Amino acid sequence: MAAPFRTYLDLCNTILRELNEVELTSSTFTSALGIQKFIKDTINRAYYDICNAEDKWNFLAVGDPLNDYYGNAVIETAAGTRWYDLQSAQTLLNQYSFIDYDNIVITEEGVTGKTAPFEIFKLQPMSLSNWQRLYGVQEAKDKSDTQSYGIPRRIIRAPANDKIGFSPIPDGVYKVYFYAYAQPTELTAHGDTVVFPKQYTSVLLARARYYVHQFKDNMSQAQLSEVEFQKGLRTMREQLLEPFPVSMDDRRSVYVW
Repeated sequence: MAAPFRTYLDLCNTILRELNEVELTSSTFTSALGIQKFIKDTINRAYYDICNAEDKWNFLAVGDPLNDYYGNAVIETAAGTRWYDLQSAQTLLNQYSFIDYDNIVITEEGVTGKTAPFEIFKLQPMSLSNWQRLYGVQEAKDKSDTQSYGIPRRIIRAPANDKIGFSPIPDGVYKVYFYAYAQPTELTAHGDTVVFPKQYTSVLLARARYYVHQFKDNMSQAQLSEVEFQKGLRTMREQLLEPFPVSMDDRRSVYVW
């Protein structure tokens, strides 16, 4: 049976009860010390272990991927502009944890004033250094020549992962779609909840038990908890990363440069 616990407080108290330790309350949660503080840290550590186990967890996808065929994030280009922020308010904490650079597409679909039929093109991802080596010199010369602008064919990844650039420079307005995944948010308040479905809470608890048993130098129990965690993680991968049968794959064509 799936564990019914979702809040940070409930997760901590589950482990504390197993240890026969004093449970936390909403009023004592913030000031926790000793074993209670250790369990709070352990729950967060286990939570991050799960979130960081895969780049493309659907529960960390930004937006609503069920409504987006091309991607769950979009950038709109402007004529003559090469570089674009990946997010409007860019800080280290709100950067995407992962962007699927291998499946970024560009189209005029959705652009004001453009009418069907629309084409969609898959952009070739490049590091900044590779773009500079292969295209940078020539494109720098042509930067002021609007005749060299065109439909972008390549996507340039900035080293800080905070911007993307287009090559050649866009000659107009296009929609660029991609799949992006958010950074997990640390659990801090007693009412905070984990982002993955409730039925996988037991996986987090197994990981937390692993760290508790390690702390208590009970390596045999730690190993059992590790086995339980890895089994649960495999189930999450099977059910959350590839949830659809092959017969449901989308067969629509995408142009590749």
